[in-house]
Amino acid sequence: MKAHTFHGPGQSGHEETPDPGVKGDAAEEAPRGDLGRRIAGRRNELGLTRRETAQRAGMAPSYLRYLEEHPAAAPDRGALLRLAGVLGTTVPDLAGGHVDLPPGRGRAAHSVEFTELTERECRDLLGTHGVGRLAVTTPSGPLVVPVNYGVVDGAIVFRTADGTTPAQASGHQVAFEVDRVDDDLSQGWSVLVRGPAHDVTDPDEARRLAERVYSAPWAGGRRDLWIRIEADAVTGRRITV
Repeated sequence: MKAHTFHGPGQSGHEETPDPGVKGDAAEEAPRGDLGRRIAGRRNELGLTRRETAQRAGMAPSYLRYLEEHPAAAPDRGALLRLAGVLGTTVPDLAGGHVDLPPGRGRAAHSVEFTELTERECRDLLGTHGVGRLAVTTPSGPLVVPVNYGVVDGAIVFRTADGTTPAQASGHQVAFEVDRVDDDLSQGWSVLVRGPAHDVTDPDEARRLAERVYSAPWAGGRRDLWIRIEADAVTGRRITV
């Protein structure tokens, strides 16, 4: 397959010369547009380097770097199709066409297998941080809300503010769910954590959580109340074709 190279202003068909002082994937923090973030995010999720991804897609690593780091990058459809194939996704997903749609809209595969996950597998899928769904009981009935969470010493922790729905979890048994659905491959997994939730009242412990938890609340604003969910029960299932 002929390699695809970037022809920028004043450039020949040769591979773009890297910026001085930048080696390999070291420029991961450069500003990106939505397309670039999705490409880089999916690539990192699969554990692929930029060079590996570019080689599989038949393009120069410098061109892939350009796509990831330049907000105005507008690759042709052929390049997007190759990238989508390598990254196991679709062009609309890379372009953000499904960003406002719920996952799971794809057709179920003809032959699927449900697998019960071990507790170790569930904890690995929870990772160190992410976004999950918190189910709490309120005076008006049960509510489910998304929260940015972290995992510290095996417990689910998140930061919120007094008077919010997530704050009502304190002092109660709650459920916390995280999942991933891949419409293109008709597969996915879900992990459910159940246990008591309580406020973190010790200032030293609150500071320790602030230092160790990567995710900051997407909702923004002042959110100084830490909630900790003890994972008494951790279960999960995986769907594969």
